Amino acid sequence: MALFSEKDAEKQLKTGSEKVHPADLENLLERQRAIEAKVKKSGKLKRFGADIHLMFSMVRDYLKGNYRSVPWKSIAAIAGALLYVLNPLDVIPDFILAFGFLDDAGVVALCLKMVESDLHRYT
Repeated sequence: MALFSEKDAEKQLKTGSEKVHPADLENLLERQRAIEAKVKKSGKLKRFGADIHLMFSMVRDYLKGNYRSVPWKSIAAIAGALLYVLNPLDVIPDFILAFGFLDDAGVVALCLKMVESDLHRYT
């Protein structure tokens, strides 16, 4: 059995995105630097750096009203995934060497898969 499966990632992403409200987006954007710094330090997450930056841009434009051609479900999924990355005590705590970021990478990868077409339209 895998340490963290796609089914686990789906559960975490669904749970996180269901809790996101429009008011949470500003808080997320205030934490962008912390999230991007964490991504740069992690080998597992580093490959998603450009995608995560793009997700932040889309959320920012959505919040400002500059880009609304995206369903709320996608914005909530992005916010849920990024907030999950920030949480150091998630399913696999980040301090566990070699495995700590597997769940974060799985959640981000699944989110990207879900919102890929929305991100392409945005760019």
